[in-house]
Amino acid sequence: MGNQVEKLTHLSYKEVPTADPTGVDRDDGPRIGVSYIFSNDDEDVEPQPYDPRLHEVECSVFYRDECIYEKSFAPGSTALSTYTPENLLNKCSPGDLVEFVSQAQYPHWAVYVGNFQVVHLHRLEVSNSFLTDASQGRRGRVVNDLYRYKPLSPSAVVRNALAHVGAKERELSWRNSESFAAWCRYGKREFKIGGELRIGKQPYRLRIQLSAQRSHTLEFQSLEDLIMEKRRNDQIGRAAVLQELAMHLHPTEPEEGDGDAARTTPPPGRPPARGPEEEEEDGEPVAH
Repeated sequence: MGNQVEKLTHLSYKEVPTADPTGVDRDDGPRIGVSYIFSNDDEDVEPQPYDPRLHEVECSVFYRDECIYEKSFAPGSTALSTYTPENLLNKCSPGDLVEFVSQAQYPHWAVYVGNFQVVHLHRLEVSNSFLTDASQGRRGRVVNDLYRYKPLSPSAVVRNALAHVGAKERELSWRNSESFAAWCRYGKREFKIGGELRIGKQPYRLRIQLSAQRSHTLEFQSLEDLIMEKRRNDQIGRAAVLQELAMHLHPTEPEEGDGDAARTTPPPGRPPARGPEEEEEDGEPVAH
């Protein structure tokens, strides 16, 4: 045996046996006499968490003097924290509103109806899907507290959602997933297409927070129009909204003794909201 070992140590590289008797290796597997360095490059890399403070617009919605919606990034607040679809399931109860978010996309809303499923308006149809499928890989959160209307009972919310599964195109009464999900939870006609008469003074105000001391306010004749503008801001992102306002709006300094943030006035001719044909959700025009 000792002589055989000694003989092998003196073989040239061409004399080293290969996996194939013909002397040709048929694959790219490791070869005798060749050094290999192995790394962990093929392991999954954890993506950076979605940070709503970087991408989303802090805003409030008022009907006359009543605040009916508020998205706030107050210090210590975790209400807008997002989770993977799998972890989000552990936080949902039937009747909850769920929002899926991703940079440069319209937020997608759904109603959790139990058994890992949601009902949502997607591609001009109300569908019943598994939450993980409806997320399309986006992170999500429960958003029951954004709107300040009094909610219906969880069972009524679920009934509202399930009753419209299969409705599509001209059967729909909502322009986007947010309006549909919010209507299911609160039952208010203001979320429906044409739910309010657009006459007289504009009673709705969207206050966009520019900084800790400054804000810009837009006025609308209907909640439907306001939601579309708010969603447009979510889609283009915080940086683009601030840049747009800086370019096209003219800031006015707050009056002395005024504790409110400064307001800006849009230039003449700027439309109050985008039309229904201009908003897209998941690549498809929304219902109108």
